Amino acid sequence: MREFVVEADGGSRGNPGPAGYGAAVSDAATGETLAEAAEFIGVATNNVAEYRGLLAGLRAAHALDPEARVAVRMDSKLVVEQMSGRWKIKHPDMKPLATEARRIFPPGRVTYEWIPRERNKHADRLANEAMDAGAKGEAWTPRLPAPVAPAPEGPPGDARAGAAAARAALAQGRGAPSAGEGDSGPHLAAPGTGEPGDAAGSAADASVPQAAAADDRAPTGAAPASGASAGRHRADARAARTVASATTSAPGWSAAPDLGAPATFVLLRHGETPLTPQKRFSGSGGSDPALSEAGREQARLVAAALARRGTVQAVVASPLARTRETAGVVADRLGLDVSVDDGLRETDFGAWEGLTFGEVRERYPDDLNAWLGDPEACPTGGGESFARTAERIEEARARLVAAYAGRTVLLVTHVTPIKTLLRLALGAPPESLFRMELSAASLSAVAYYADGNASVRLFNDTSHLRP
Repeated sequence: MREFVVEADGGSRGNPGPAGYGAAVSDAATGETLAEAAEFIGVATNNVAEYRGLLAGLRAAHALDPEARVAVRMDSKLVVEQMSGRWKIKHPDMKPLATEARRIFPPGRVTYEWIPRERNKHADRLANEAMDAGAKGEAWTPRLPAPVAPAPEGPPGDARAGAAAARAALAQGRGAPSAGEGDSGPHLAAPGTGEPGDAAGSAADASVPQAAAADDRAPTGAAPASGASAGRHRADARAARTVASATTSAPGWSAAPDLGAPATFVLLRHGETPLTPQKRFSGSGGSDPALSEAGREQARLVAAALARRGTVQAVVASPLARTRETAGVVADRLGLDVSVDDGLRETDFGAWEGLTFGEVRERYPDDLNAWLGDPEACPTGGGESFARTAERIEEARARLVAAYAGRTVLLVTHVTPIKTLLRLALGAPPESLFRMELSAASLSAVAYYADGNASVRLFNDTSHLRP
């Protein structure tokens, strides 16, 4: 029995936004790439694009040999865990995608493995090529040679004949011919529509980026096949098609697609500490409290919500205990490591650390009034001014945008850094910091584009904290 490795990926530049997928099928024994598939699918979410990549990879493998065993490798923790049966599939739009994927090969012939993003470069490249082509109104062009496909006349299991036929079929936008069946021809979906079992359209995803989408709604638009044979032909055609009609639909909330994928910061305030409910100043110069039990539960709930979305590719935290603890809970759930950036630490509130606002007003009224009216003013006792904090945050922002260009990174930090990032992205004045509310364990998002502009999603959303 032949064995294939399917590597698949998908992405959305905006989530939802211009989206595409990529998949590659290789021989498990030799490592030879046998087939590639990629497609620009219009406006969709990351999760939809990832599932579409999985479907394309499985269908391409089935076109090569429907009797094969398949090892699927993806960097989407969500898809791998759901398809492995370890996570429940609660979202109504994910269920039909998973069901369709399970129908391609019999149960027990497909295994799933999560791999880090850097080990999924082939599929990631294909997905980005498809999105780049779609942004230009062009069709993705396969790199594999596309000889004229001979009928697969070799002995059963002849890998070279099967691979040649599959490559030619992929290049022509159809599935490889099946024994006893004719060529069904290309079957291209209209932009923005799904096909039976696929989900292409979407609305916004409220909690998480790539800047947040509240839920994915997937229309199904392809007409049903007339008869079982026609259905099989269409499934084969869909299996490995490599191009789709280009779409000119607006890319959702984000900027024009020719700006490329943004660096998207998902901004997570840490969970509660014992000081949070008491509304006490708690900066980088105080006692550095750990999370309370309520804060740890908030961290677990937000971790579960982020895992369901499946969009975060990296986690960076402030060096303080409460943020590192929150980040650790989330990263463990996502299968990621935590990096620490000192620029994300909270403001040092000097002598005000541990005090309530009322206590500061009572003890240091003149210093407090100066601080409220001037971003250059420092808290009593040598604390850090908001102006200096903003400089530090701007330096961290530039550093992180360069490091995570085109990726979605979770920044686990504090009230002042998050408000400052939002203020700077909006071009708002310093006094706007006092006009924002930011709950513990809430999420917001900012996407930074190549032209220097930013797009902000202000959520202060804590719906994920309800079990």
